[in-house]
Amino acid sequence: MARIRLMPDHLANKIAAGEVVERPASVVKELVENSVDAGATWVKVDLMEAGLQRIRIIDNGAGMEKEDVERAFHRHATSKIMDENDLFHVRTLGFRGEALASIAAVSRLSVQTSTGDQAGTKLEFEGGTLLQQGKSDARQGTDITVEELFFNTPARLKYMKTIHTELGHITDVLNRMALANPEIQFTCTHNEKQIFKTNGRGELLQVVANIYGMNVAKKMVPVEAETADFKVKGYIAKPEVYRASRQYMSTVINGRFIRSIPLNKAILGGYHTLLPIGKSPVVVLNIDMDPILVDVNVHPSKLEVRFSKEKELFELIEDTIRQAFRKQTLIPDVQETKAKPKKEKSHQGSFDLYETRKEEAHRQREAATDHLFESHQEEPPQRNSFNEEQDELVKEMAAYETGIDQPEEDSGSHEKVSAPEKGEYRVPAMYPIGQLHGTYIMAQNEDGLYIVDQHAAQERIKYEFFRDKLTEVDHEVQELLVPMTFDFSKQESLRIEEFREDLEKAGLFFETFGETSYIIRSHPQWFPKGFEQEVIDEMIQQLMNEDRIDILKLREEAAILMSCKRSIKANHYLNQSDMFQLLEDLRKSTDPFTCPHGRPIIVFFSEYEMEKMFKRVM
Repeated sequence: MARIRLMPDHLANKIAAGEVVERPASVVKELVENSVDAGATWVKVDLMEAGLQRIRIIDNGAGMEKEDVERAFHRHATSKIMDENDLFHVRTLGFRGEALASIAAVSRLSVQTSTGDQAGTKLEFEGGTLLQQGKSDARQGTDITVEELFFNTPARLKYMKTIHTELGHITDVLNRMALANPEIQFTCTHNEKQIFKTNGRGELLQVVANIYGMNVAKKMVPVEAETADFKVKGYIAKPEVYRASRQYMSTVINGRFIRSIPLNKAILGGYHTLLPIGKSPVVVLNIDMDPILVDVNVHPSKLEVRFSKEKELFELIEDTIRQAFRKQTLIPDVQETKAKPKKEKSHQGSFDLYETRKEEAHRQREAATDHLFESHQEEPPQRNSFNEEQDELVKEMAAYETGIDQPEEDSGSHEKVSAPEKGEYRVPAMYPIGQLHGTYIMAQNEDGLYIVDQHAAQERIKYEFFRDKLTEVDHEVQELLVPMTFDFSKQESLRIEEFREDLEKAGLFFETFGETSYIIRSHPQWFPKGFEQEVIDEMIQQLMNEDRIDILKLREEAAILMSCKRSIKANHYLNQSDMFQLLEDLRKSTDPFTCPHGRPIIVFFSEYEMEKMFKRVM
């Protein structure tokens, strides 16, 4: 007797439903995508008990004729794919022909649809079986009702979460659909109460405001870039707006919302050092490309895709975000609840005061130069530890740490800090007025009060200094007088042996010293003094996690480590001259708004907010 036989259609549909219909949100996603593909300008979603009792989707799309609607509930019935070549030019959201058959197999479903030219068609299904069919009214569009979802698959039903959890998944789907299609009006009601609505006017920022709130929308920055292959457009939140989850990074490819870990990494790369560690931004990016460059037929839910030319796309996104922020002032300020009244202000008085404070600070620094230089001069490092460039690096940073300018060899004079031209730097001129708890510098200008975290500020300054210097040094190896010994786990030592050639190309030579112990007799010249152990450990962790060695990333992390260890800490009191110089050096940095770990450096209180706090304005 033959043991292999064909499955009946109703069983095959139930199995397919296990992939396509995971929960009520899956049903909403598939049916709303059909409405979008049908050219609807409005879509209404009506829910009872988070969709477990009823899901009703109504649209004003093209509708279907009698013959098409009957055929649509068969497996793999589709109007989008004619042959295999069409799989490489998919521009619709649905195309696999699995959704309607799968949904009908695990629910009681009814559909009414019409093209608007004549009376429509009505069908009713139970567990995938057609119970009856007839005529419906001639309103153009489609009306589908799904009731008692999973009534015939109780094992699936018992794995459903609470009503609030399932409703959350549905609203998340509708949020994504609205962000991908701002020109469509979406409305959602739950238990006869409206919970979501967009106006469908094509204004993406308005949709962002509907979903995330007006305060977030006000802090969104528009981005736009285009190459021969890709067009990127959307909004990115300023770094002060962040979330603990990556769910708030929305990427839309050719009108389809997708999830892509590499794409998320490219977005986070654009925010490099601007976000706190472990936090993610609010981002909405629409990316248009030739369909042949993206494979959407990877997963039944069509949430995952594969890219061609992905490196070019990721570099474009990362660079676009970075360039957008380079044009922004990213100092967070106190929320203003009313429009700020306009005042006529003279900037001349502020710059005069700035010049006066600058000259006072400079005179104090000149008077203290000799004493400070003698008391803080570091002893010359050993020649076997640093090369000449690293010696110079140490001297420059030692001079900065003492709060003095580096003397010129030919004249012994000190370079003055010139007054910045208006618009030259990304933060305005500030002059210090005091220090709070030896931790925060209080500064002001004509606009209001600035509070500066001195440790974070110096971290940013030193990070950019070390980052540039570590990039400049060569790839030569430094011999050690005393070898370094390392003990690794068995798994780590196996990975070292596997990538020994790559490690040697990076300038790291491991000599076996026991079963899992190694000796290092030399290391690359760019290794920062005092942090060799940390850099080598980080290199091995890269091998464990990524199966490769990224030297640029290692140098970046070394710069962050050095900047943190060598910056002034909290409860460190500074004189007026040191505070002024710190603020000036911060202004000259490339990204003066966050430390390398993403914490804010400056917080701003406007004059108007100060007046509100003291009830000078109501």
